[in-house]
Amino acid sequence: MKRRIHKPVRSLLAFAGSLLLASLLTNCHSPDSKAEVSETEAAAAPAATEVFSLKKGKLASSLQIPGELVAFRDVDIYAKVSGFIKMLKVDVGSEVQQGQLLALAEAPELSSQLASAESRLKGQEALSIASKANYERILEASKFSGAVSKNDVDQALAKRNADLAQLDAAKSAYREVATLRSYLEIRAPFNGIISARNASTGAYIGPAGKGSEFPLFVLTEQKRLRLVIAVPEAYTGYVDQNNEVSFTVKTFPDKKFTGKVKRLSGALDKRLRSERVEVDVVNNDKKLLPGMIAEVSLPLPTKNSTFIVPKSAIVNSTTGVFVIRVRDHKAEWVPVKRGLEADNKMEVFGQLNEGDQLITTATEEIRDGSPVK
Repeated sequence: MKRRIHKPVRSLLAFAGSLLLASLLTNCHSPDSKAEVSETEAAAAPAATEVFSLKKGKLASSLQIPGELVAFRDVDIYAKVSGFIKMLKVDVGSEVQQGQLLALAEAPELSSQLASAESRLKGQEALSIASKANYERILEASKFSGAVSKNDVDQALAKRNADLAQLDAAKSAYREVATLRSYLEIRAPFNGIISARNASTGAYIGPAGKGSEFPLFVLTEQKRLRLVIAVPEAYTGYVDQNNEVSFTVKTFPDKKFTGKVKRLSGALDKRLRSERVEVDVVNNDKKLLPGMIAEVSLPLPTKNSTFIVPKSAIVNSTTGVFVIRVRDHKAEWVPVKRGLEADNKMEVFGQLNEGDQLITTATEEIRDGSPVK
């Protein structure tokens, strides 16, 4: 015989089953729901600010500036005396040695002056010899009492001294004319190459402005050059003698040349506000030519340890340049001055201490005094 269940009891059992099913469904979806809540909270939380500890170091940078190659020695050669070119021994492109004869000139009037000076010299030599012999005879005779008066001895001595002085003057005049005549031989003052010639055989030559508007030759030393660069005022403190620099020229773009800093002017050009620096360049193969423009890489090593920060840590605002220091979980803007820059790093100078915590990526959005996580 079946047991009959009353309607109120059946309703109660149905309600309990519904609650059990709802509970089971809730338990099945609870992990995903918790994960979604966690992600939402994480997205709403502010990100932590990255900082770094300030340290000192040395930053090596380089400056790319143009330079000009000039001859180590370059001279315009004029004739010392007026005359006519008798013979030319060299031409443009000739490589010459110190003392080598470049040209031979002639001046007939100098030859006449030299012959006249030589004649006067020989005549004066004869007079000097005669007066000297006469003085010696009179002096010997004066040793015998009453033979020669003392006055005659004094006159003979004075005549000998006067003739000797005239002889010295004649020698000097002869040397002067001989020296002028030697200037007709035009010789090289140093080793180099003839880069210009402005006269031909038979041409009239003379000192600058007296018959020669242009130099007879231009002599250039090519095996050693000067690389002249103008270093801006901000970088002059990093350049020292014997620093090695490298450079390239348009003629040989794939070849790098080197040289050493040898001379610094020690003063700034009033117009360009830069210091003239000269670099000695050895050019034995004569590939480099005076007048070439060079692209110079000038090393700028720091001499003392300084504070170095990433470029991203510097804020360039309308009111100045700052880094942001974190102190007691608050941002503090510190004014700084920039120095050298290399490899996305930069020297800074300001009221900073080693070990300060600075924000790595600083922006104007991090205001002075705002809390920092």
